[in-house]
Amino acid sequence: MSPTGGLFLLLLVWPYSTGLPVSSQGPLMDLRYGWSNVTCTTCKALVTALDISLQVESNMDLVAEVAVKVCRTLHLAESGICQQVVQLFKRDVITSWVLSVLRPSEICGLLLGTDCGHWDIGSDWNITLPPVPKPPVYPPVPPQPGAPVSRVLFLTDIHWDHGYSPGAPAICKEPLCCRNHSTSTGQNPSGYWGDYGICDLPLHTIESLLRHVATSGRFDRVYWTGDIPAHNVWEQTRARQLDALRTITGLIRKYLGPVPVYPAVGNHESAPVNSFPPPSVFGNLSNSWLYHAMAQEWEGWLPAPALQTLRTAGFYTTRIAPGLRLVSLNMNFCAVENFWLMINYTDPAGQLQWLVGVLQDAENNHEKVHIIGHIPPGHCLRSWSWNYYRIVNRYEGTIAAQFFGHTHLDEFEIFYDEETLSRPLSVAFIAPSVTTFIGLNPGFRVYQVDGEYPGSSHVVLDHETYILNLTEANKELNKTPTWSLLYSALSTYGMKSAYPSDWDELVQRFLQDDRLFQTFWFLHHKGHVDEVCQDLCKTSLLCALRTGRSYDLQLCKDLDLHGKPPQKRKSLC
Repeated sequence: MSPTGGLFLLLLVWPYSTGLPVSSQGPLMDLRYGWSNVTCTTCKALVTALDISLQVESNMDLVAEVAVKVCRTLHLAESGICQQVVQLFKRDVITSWVLSVLRPSEICGLLLGTDCGHWDIGSDWNITLPPVPKPPVYPPVPPQPGAPVSRVLFLTDIHWDHGYSPGAPAICKEPLCCRNHSTSTGQNPSGYWGDYGICDLPLHTIESLLRHVATSGRFDRVYWTGDIPAHNVWEQTRARQLDALRTITGLIRKYLGPVPVYPAVGNHESAPVNSFPPPSVFGNLSNSWLYHAMAQEWEGWLPAPALQTLRTAGFYTTRIAPGLRLVSLNMNFCAVENFWLMINYTDPAGQLQWLVGVLQDAENNHEKVHIIGHIPPGHCLRSWSWNYYRIVNRYEGTIAAQFFGHTHLDEFEIFYDEETLSRPLSVAFIAPSVTTFIGLNPGFRVYQVDGEYPGSSHVVLDHETYILNLTEANKELNKTPTWSLLYSALSTYGMKSAYPSDWDELVQRFLQDDRLFQTFWFLHHKGHVDEVCQDLCKTSLLCALRTGRSYDLQLCKDLDLHGKPPQKRKSLC
């Protein structure tokens, strides 16, 4: 395939890369641009024609010119954005395309769905587990009354928009609104503290959140799972991404002071977005510029061995308390949107094999492990996700908790034993975003975790979600905005505890009690949602809650999904 095909691939995946849903899901999703304008036949014909017509052309600028014309002709974005995004992505996408082999049916399957073609980068592959028998599994034992409890502040998907301008249009012609140069489509001025439109957050709202948590109680540590910059991906440069990294890191240090912070890499940190080459890619195309900057900014939080693997590939492990180890994964190596995985989809960077080694050492040393990452495992490429599921099964006695973000929504994924798919053994908690994008209140999460004492399980005991109600906050501009408790899991859902079996039981109750499910749906959107979720919406979401591995319907046989896979919401981050 020629480099032209690679650039055309950029145009195909760009709606995903921006984080904008491809299909309309309400008035805020009516974005007028995207590949909903293209049929399967047209998609395949265009990709094939471009490859054939320019198969001997290696000039990136000419390729980019063709891609811009295609983008404008098909109304994939506004004319100026077509030009900017192609120029930003052209080098990375063309290079990754040249080094890979993909067919038009696979590309169009990625964009338009499996009815148009099969999209799965490569065949199945397996990581290697050590020949060490799995230790016996014992039921969880609740901590004794009065046992220490750790409070963990969880921040994810901050998405600071440097160009946010109060009063600017909250719904506009561009993919991101509430900005200095947003083109209005009506009378909808954005609020001072944020907006329910197609918008990210101003810095003063993020600072308000950090000021609030700094005075609201003790935190033992912070888990921070990435996505710092805004969704204006067509404008972003490496310099701007690093400015966002340094600015938000500086604010966290300012307000949280000595509290240890453990970050993970989001998909929006790179420039261009979702561009995470495997470590085998060297030179100016590599992400060493990003990882080295992160290591420099986070040096006070992480020890030297953790910084070393962070600089290499964006993941690390470190001991954070007696008997407790943290693993921070770079989930971009499992992301469908990471076009560099066309080069190597089989455990890029050897991260999963490295994880197995870390977990085996932890098991040998009687340590518990917390895993943090940006993209939830159920949203990953199929083979990666299924291998991760296998690892969680093997080390269920060692992995005490999993924490992710990325979807901007409040949800979870349950893991079951692989043999029977009936015994819940782990939960991936997915916390809601700090940002409002799209149609949400700003928010953050606090986890109560079994604390530091000999024999602690270090499991999650409960969690609380806090929000800033924008409707109220934007009415009182002269007052300090109020960040308030939206809900706590155990009390709101009437749960006895927060063990995997309790979350499995909760999903069963959602099936039987629609009022309880609609409460979850409301909280799922951080207290701001207009539509009611019923029928296929409900069953699909319940299936997603059960499914910690992607493209797996085995756990949803009792749900009427009309033969469709569980609908993980498209990346909003």
